[in-house]
Amino acid sequence: MPFDDASGDRLRAWMGIGRDKFYDASKIAFMPMGFCYPGRLPNGGDAPPRSECAPEWHDQFLALLPQVELILLVGSYAQRRYLGKGSMTAHVQAGARAGGRFLPLPHPSWRTAGWEAKNPWFGEQILPRLKAEVARLT
Repeated sequence: MPFDDASGDRLRAWMGIGRDKFYDASKIAFMPMGFCYPGRLPNGGDAPPRSECAPEWHDQFLALLPQVELILLVGSYAQRRYLGKGSMTAHVQAGARAGGRFLPLPHPSWRTAGWEAKNPWFGEQILPRLKAEVARLT
């Protein structure tokens, strides 16, 4: 089950919803960058998603979901795939201004707490928009 950990708790808090809505497949879909677990890095943490997965599968899956109005690009791998090169912070800032179907977010891991402290605009600008969009759509 994706995000069934502390990072999921943080993501759900950002979205303003509980586990019941978060795991309601009629409202929210998960599409990982890789469709298999890539394993662990020698020094800890997950390895990057396999590079062949997203190009092979994402367009096919999105074509089956034309009604999708909001796509959260969680983390730098998703952002790079859909928004191109650039820093995660730059993508999140640009997404806040752009509106539209994609909303880039940092990965909600424990490491993000420090990033959030350095970037208060995230809590002030992005999270209210995210919560409003999620409330409207669910």
